[in-house]
Amino acid sequence: MKRLLLGLGVGFSLALSSGAHSYDRITGERFASRSEVIAQQAMAATSQPLATQIALQIMQQGGNAIDAAIAANAALGLMEPTGNGIGGDLYAIVWDAKSQKLHGLNASGRSPLSLSYDMLAHELQKLGRTDLPPHGMLPISVPGAVDGWFELHKKFGRLPMADILQPAISYADNGFPVSELIAYYWDRSVPVLSPQPGDFVGTFTLNGKAPAKGQLFKNPALANTYKALAKGGRDAFYKGEIAVAIDRFMRANGGYLRFADFANHRSDWVEPLGVDYKGYTLWELPPNGQGIAALQMLQILKNFDLKAAGFNSAESLHLMVEAKKLAFEDRAKFYADSDFAKQPIAGLISEAYGRERAKLIGDKAAKRVDAGNPHLYEGDTIYMTTADKDGNMVSLIQSNYRGMGSGVVVPGLGFVFQDRGQLFSMDKKHANVYAPGKRPFNTIIPAFITKDGKPLISYGVMGGAMQPQGHVQVLVNMVDYGMNLQEAGDAARWQHLGSTEPTDGSDMYLQNGGYIEVERGVPYDTVRELMKKGHDVRYGLGGYGGYQAIMRDHANGVWVGASESRKDGQAAGY
Repeated sequence: MKRLLLGLGVGFSLALSSGAHSYDRITGERFASRSEVIAQQAMAATSQPLATQIALQIMQQGGNAIDAAIAANAALGLMEPTGNGIGGDLYAIVWDAKSQKLHGLNASGRSPLSLSYDMLAHELQKLGRTDLPPHGMLPISVPGAVDGWFELHKKFGRLPMADILQPAISYADNGFPVSELIAYYWDRSVPVLSPQPGDFVGTFTLNGKAPAKGQLFKNPALANTYKALAKGGRDAFYKGEIAVAIDRFMRANGGYLRFADFANHRSDWVEPLGVDYKGYTLWELPPNGQGIAALQMLQILKNFDLKAAGFNSAESLHLMVEAKKLAFEDRAKFYADSDFAKQPIAGLISEAYGRERAKLIGDKAAKRVDAGNPHLYEGDTIYMTTADKDGNMVSLIQSNYRGMGSGVVVPGLGFVFQDRGQLFSMDKKHANVYAPGKRPFNTIIPAFITKDGKPLISYGVMGGAMQPQGHVQVLVNMVDYGMNLQEAGDAARWQHLGSTEPTDGSDMYLQNGGYIEVERGVPYDTVRELMKKGHDVRYGLGGYGGYQAIMRDHANGVWVGASESRKDGQAAGY
C-alpha cells in the first residue's frame, strides 16, 4: 500500500507486520488516535491546550514562533508545574527562516560555587547516601530557563517581553482549570514534596491538597515574578531582588545557591549535531544533554533493514533495543559538561563507529554491554514546538527533572527549584563527577529533522531516558514504515531500561541485559519472540514519553501538527 507522507514528496510503503492491528480508521491510518492538524499560517503543539492557544494568540498579535514559544513555556510553567517551570533548565533548536539555518541553545544551569566536592560528600555521608538525593537542597542547580527565554528573545524575538508574558500573568492571577493528567501527577507529588524547606504547600496546594481535574488554580506569587521579569528583564531574576531573596532563603535553610551563582550564570549558543538516516538528517544538541544517543542509535541502525523487518516485529525491536544498549553505555561513560571534560563527540556519532558497534549485535539479547572506544573515530519535562507564517520553527524542551523537582520553594516567588544536580556522579574518575560551577548530565533534548537542507519536522518526546529512544522510534516510524506525523507518535512504543547511568561509577557496565517495557499495542507474538531471543519483556503503564511535532509540507505550503494521546496536549493552528 502506498501513501504520501506530507512534506516529503515521496511515496512510502507501509509494511504490514505480523500481528498488525486492523484498520479502525476509515482513512487507513491504523496507528493514529486522530487526524493530523493542518493550517496555513501558523502552528503550535504543547502538552496543555491552553498553552497552545496562547502560542497562537501571540502569533496572531504579530509575534513570531520564538515569541510564541516563550509565551507558551511561561504558561506551562504555571499550568504544568509537574513537568517544568522557571526553577528548571531549557534547551531549544530554532530554524531561523531569515538565515535558513539551525541554531541551538543550551540554557542549563550549574552547580553552586559554594558547595565543594568534599562538602557534598560529607553531606551525603550524614544522610547515609553515596549518591545525590532527589529532593531537598543538595540536588539544586542554578535555574537556566529564564535566561534561555531572554537569549531566544534577544536573538530572534519580535514582540516586547511584557506582551509575551502577559497571558501567563493573567492566568496566574485569575486562575486556570487543571487538566486531567497534570492533576494526576500533581496529586502524586504533594505528599512527597510537602516536607521540603520553603512554601511548597502554600504555593502548590489548595488547603493542603493538590488541585483536582477541572478545579481552578491560581499562583499570584508566580504572577508577581513574571511581572518582575516583564519589567526588569533577565537581570531581575539573576541580579535583582529575586536573586537576593533566593540567596537569603538558601543561607537561612541550609542551601548552597548564592547571589554569585545567579550573577555569573550564562546560556550558551551551540551548534546542533546531525546524522543522516536514509536521506533525512536528525539534529540534536551536544552534551551535557543526551541527544547524541539518538544519533548513535541511528548510525548503528542504518546498517540493518528495519523496513523489511516490519513495524514492531520481534526482529525490528530486537535491533533497536540492542542499538539502544550500545549507545547508552557510551552515554553513561562519556556525556558530561564539555567545559570540564573533553568528549569524543565526533567519534561517538561517526558512521564508522556506528558500523563497528553494529557488528556487536547478534540474534540473541546481549547481557553484558561495555562502552566503546569512540576516540578511534574522532575526526518529567515538557516538550513544545511552534511555527509561524515566515517559516520560523522552534523545538523547545524544559524541565524540573523529577516531576515537580526538589520541592524547595522560596516563599513569595511561586516556583519550585529543579533537582537536576541529582544526575552528577560521585566517582572522581567519571567525566560527569560533581564539581562546583559545573553543569550536570541532562536528560532533556529537543529534536529537528531536515531533508535536502530544508526544515522538515520539529519534534520531541519528553520523558527521561525515553527521549532518545522516542526520537529514534518516531523517525523510524515515518521513514521506514510510512506513518504520518500523528501516527508516528501514537503508535505503540517500547523502552529499554536497566542500562548503566551517568550517575554510576566509571567502572560500571551493563551486566544483566536490562529489560524491555512495551505498550499493550505491541503484539504478543512479538513479545514471545523477543523472549526467545533472551530479552526480559514486561508490559508497562506510562513512562513512554509525550510527543509533540510540527512538519512543514513544502509542496502545499502548509503546516502539519501532531500531539499524542498520552498527554493532555493539543496541536492547533490557523
